[in-house]
Amino acid sequence: MKCPFCGFEDTQVKDSRPAEDSAAIRRRRACPECGARFTTFERVQLREITIIKTDGRRVPFEREKLARSIRVALRKRPVDEDRIEKLVNSIQRRLETEGESDIPSNKIGEIVMETLKELDQVAYVRFASVYRNFGEAKDFQAFLGELGRKE
Repeated sequence: MKCPFCGFEDTQVKDSRPAEDSAAIRRRRACPECGARFTTFERVQLREITIIKTDGRRVPFEREKLARSIRVALRKRPVDEDRIEKLVNSIQRRLETEGESDIPSNKIGEIVMETLKELDQVAYVRFASVYRNFGEAKDFQAFLGELGRKE
């Protein structure tokens, strides 16, 4: 692995251990050239996923983009980082095991909404407001009215 500090090509693994409920391996590395230490994570990837955007563009799936959008929805909510990582892992596994390599972006949005609804209703409404592009207060009212009727 290349050192992110000096670019030296051959870093050394100092320690390895399972992370994220054994879904990843955490490695502590050291660069013999500059002496810097850093951490890497390795995850199993079952298949390459391509996201089909609403405008027809095809982009590779980015786990970090998914995690970032979920973290924004959960900002200042009583959900710890481990729970967020497990949520992102479960969504990624679900996408990888569905059998399709090309997945429409709206399907991912619906999966995220479904999981956030079970985890935290405030985060669910926050995510929905961006995902469904609420423009006015009445959009929130209509959505919350639907939410109240479904429960």
